[in-house]
Amino acid sequence: MYIADQNLVKKINQKTVLNQILANSPISRARLSEITGLNKSTVSSQVNTLIEKNLIFEIGQGQSSGGRKPVLLVFNKNAGYSIGIDIGVHNIIGILTDLEGNIVLEQSEEYKNPSPEKTMDLLLSMIRKLIQKMPESPYGLVGIGVCVPGLVNNDEKIVFTPNLKWDDKMDLKGLITEEFNVPVFIENEANAGAYGEKVFGSAKNFENLIYVSVGTGIGIGIIMNNNLYRGVNGFAGEMGHMTIDLNGQKCNCGNRGCWELYASEKALMKSLPEKYKEVSVKEMISLANQNNPEILMELQNFGFYLGIGLTNILNTFNPEAIIIRNEIAEALPMVLNSIRNAISSRIYHQLDHNYDLLFSTLGQNAPALGAASITIEHFLETFTA
Repeated sequence: MYIADQNLVKKINQKTVLNQILANSPISRARLSEITGLNKSTVSSQVNTLIEKNLIFEIGQGQSSGGRKPVLLVFNKNAGYSIGIDIGVHNIIGILTDLEGNIVLEQSEEYKNPSPEKTMDLLLSMIRKLIQKMPESPYGLVGIGVCVPGLVNNDEKIVFTPNLKWDDKMDLKGLITEEFNVPVFIENEANAGAYGEKVFGSAKNFENLIYVSVGTGIGIGIIMNNNLYRGVNGFAGEMGHMTIDLNGQKCNCGNRGCWELYASEKALMKSLPEKYKEVSVKEMISLANQNNPEILMELQNFGFYLGIGLTNILNTFNPEAIIIRNEIAEALPMVLNSIRNAISSRIYHQLDHNYDLLFSTLGQNAPALGAASITIEHFLETFTA
C-alpha cells in the first residue's frame, strides 16, 4: 500500500511539474520549485524523468538574480504530432499539429452529398496523406481526433447526423482505430470548436462561454467552469433544435420550428429570391458590400433570427461570452448589428451589455484544432496516469 501511495505521489508531482512547464516555458528548476511548492530535489527528479521521456529539454542559461545562472527548461512541442479532422456537410478539413497545437500541415476536400462510404474513403485518405508528411519525432502520431455535425454519445458513438444521413451503425472510432492503431477520439463538431477556442482562441480568458457554430445547421458548444459540458448522455448543446416557431416548418430532427430552420446558412440561402439561389457565400458577401437591397434584407432577417436564439441562450446560461463562428457574420458588420439589436430589444436590461459577443479567432479550423487538442491532452495524461 505504501509503494502504491509513493507511485501515486510521483505521478501527481510529475503532472504538476509538466503542467507548469507547459504554462510557463521557458522556466528554471528553482522557479518550478517556487510555483509548485515542491522541494528542489523532487523537482529535479521529475525534470530528469521528463527529459528522459523527451517531453522537455534544456536551453541556454537565464538571467541570474545572484549566483549561478539558471538553466531553463522548455516543453518539447515536436515530441509528437496530433491529427484533427472536421467532417462537415460539404467538406472535410484535416490538420496536423505539434503538441502545442500549432498547425504544421492542413488539407481540405470539398464534396456534394457523398455517401457514408465515400466520406469514409476521403477521411482515411486524408489521414494517410497527413501521416506521410509528418516530421519524424520520438512519439510519432499520438492520436487522431474527429468531429462530426451530429449527436455523439459518451461512448463516442455517432447516434444521429441529420445533415449527413449516416447510418447510426457506423463505428467511425473502431474503423479509424483499426486502420491506424493510435488513440482515436470522436466528438461533436460544436463541442470540438468550443474546446479549440478555449485552448487556443478567443475563449482563453473566459471560464463560462457558449460557442455557436452557424453553417448548414447550428451547433452549440458549452464551456462551464473551464470544462466542456456534454450532459448526461453527451448530447448537451443541441440548441439548433430548440423551437422558436411553435407552428413552424418540419425539421429533419422530427421537431417543428427549430432555430436552425430560420438562422442557419442553409435557411438563409433558401430565403433568397430565385435568381440568387446558386450564389456562394463569398458571392453573397460581395453582393451585400455592393448594397444589393434584396440580399441586405435577407441578411437583416438572418441576423434577427440569430439574435432570437442567442437571447434564449443568454437567458438560459448567463455566460461571460458568446463566440460565433460564421463566415457571413464575420465579414458583414450589418449582420452583427442586426444580432445585437434583436438581443437588446428582448433581453432584460440587467443581462444586456454584461456579456461579450465575439467572433471565432480560429475560424474554420476551430473544430479540427479542438479535436487535435483532445488527443494531445490524452497523450500528456498518459505520462501521469
